[in-house]
Amino acid sequence: MKHLRKATALALLMSLSGTVYTTAAVAAPDYAEIEKRKNAKTKIMGERTGKKVVKAFDLYNEDKIDEAIAELRDLDPSNDFDKATVNRYLGNMYAQKEQYDEAIKYIRAAIAPDALNFKDQADLFKLLGDLLVGTNKYQEAVKTYNDWMDFTGEEDPKVYARIAQAYYELKQYSKVVEPADKAIKLEEEPNKQYHMLKIGAFFELKKYKDAVKVAETLVKLFPEDPKMWTQLGSFYMQTEDYSDGLTVMEVAYSKGYFEKENHYKILSSYYSLNDIPYKAAIVFEKALKDGKVERTKQNITATASYYHQAKHLVDAAKYYEEAAKFDDDAELYRKAGSLLLTEQKFSAAVERLNKALELGTDREGSTYSDLAEAYLYQEKYKQAYQAIVKAQEDPRTRKFARGWATFIKDKAQRKGVKI
Repeated sequence: MKHLRKATALALLMSLSGTVYTTAAVAAPDYAEIEKRKNAKTKIMGERTGKKVVKAFDLYNEDKIDEAIAELRDLDPSNDFDKATVNRYLGNMYAQKEQYDEAIKYIRAAIAPDALNFKDQADLFKLLGDLLVGTNKYQEAVKTYNDWMDFTGEEDPKVYARIAQAYYELKQYSKVVEPADKAIKLEEEPNKQYHMLKIGAFFELKKYKDAVKVAETLVKLFPEDPKMWTQLGSFYMQTEDYSDGLTVMEVAYSKGYFEKENHYKILSSYYSLNDIPYKAAIVFEKALKDGKVERTKQNITATASYYHQAKHLVDAAKYYEEAAKFDDDAELYRKAGSLLLTEQKFSAAVERLNKALELGTDREGSTYSDLAEAYLYQEKYKQAYQAIVKAQEDPRTRKFARGWATFIKDKAQRKGVKI
């Protein structure tokens, strides 16, 4: 909120002048009337009121704001200009005390007679708009900012941005873009926040491609800002532009722009979605080892999945097992065992598969089938046969297990092993 500047009594007396107007602010800028207002004859505050105001400001300068307010409230000026001036100062003082409802009341009263000088009246419109925004009265704020533009015939990027923000807070997202665009056009130096208002509105409207276009503009305007790159990279996920997303996130990664765990997740996801799962695994694994990504079950499982997708099955099994240990996850132990079986790590596979069964896997049939195969390749025929018999108890693997049971029994007999 705008605060009053402390002033000496002499400086105050020199500034106590204004313009008397006979016409209220019109519905749209009337530039002839605006020029008339700017050039209108000024008026000095009445002597009696002026002395009281000086006394109030002497108290204010001594940090006696409550006493200054009491002094001003005791005044009962006889003309609109003096009344508006007193209300203006009261509004500012209440704003400084953060008593915003009182501030709004007095500033409205100061504006109403349209009796202040041009600049003071214009400044009050802006202050009132800011106070209304600060107290969540967004619809009234929009009207007040528009009143300021009608009164002054001016445009201000900050005012347009506040209008855009007010519409955003009102959830009137379709109305955000126009004032935000005007703010962007008028601003001498690019302002990220004005663009971010548009992005926020587009996301709420589910216009993701439009949001991406704004984010692309931000990268061009602020190429050295890490957040612009990682933001754009994440937005491409919404539009399923996985190739462009990968390109942007690779640049951000190479420049050291990653600041959050999610950035590593997004880059790895893009590698996976672009059928480069091994790079996904390598990047995510490095992030885990470097402490950039927390070593949680979810993140360890993701690493395992990337290695699995890349057909680096031993590495995948290692991470599935690590993830399983967080909460004795039978399914992850089963996955680890199955992958080790594929890689002909039979003893290791048996250990993980038995662990899955011990923990109560929901896929008993396939787990026993894998276990039977692991024992079979180690020529442990009795254990293999026992496992395949158990697999027959699961309707999902019964037919397959019966065929294998016969095969295992015959194989054992040929090897001279009695089952």
